[in-house]
Amino acid sequence: MASKLQTKAAQVSHFVTKNGSSYYKELMERNKQYIQKPSSAQTCQLLANQLFYTRLASIPRRFEALWKELDSLKQFLKTKEAWSMENASVAALFGVECYAWSWGGEIIGRGFTLTGYNV
Repeated sequence: MASKLQTKAAQVSHFVTKNGSSYYKELMERNKQYIQKPSSAQTCQLLANQLFYTRLASIPRRFEALWKELDSLKQFLKTKEAWSMENASVAALFGVECYAWSWGGEIIGRGFTLTGYNV
């Protein structure tokens, strides 16, 4: 098993050393419209700042979209005719999934230890 893995790794390494530079050149040629000239630390810092402040400026629009979604959810919850067994089961499944992710995150945050249990 280990020898097969080593053989495969050697084949991949050989392929990369043989074709890597041509792939890199092709990739750069296809995406040259995204390359900023001249490339310097100041240019990179400027682009990073532009990205950060553009994302920051989009927060109010995202906040409005969140409230629209919550309002539509409130309207949906008010109408009892819209509730079917399928909708209720999807909502319950979503709640269980959120709880499971939270519980898993707590365990990961504690370093994979279960506290409070006498095991």
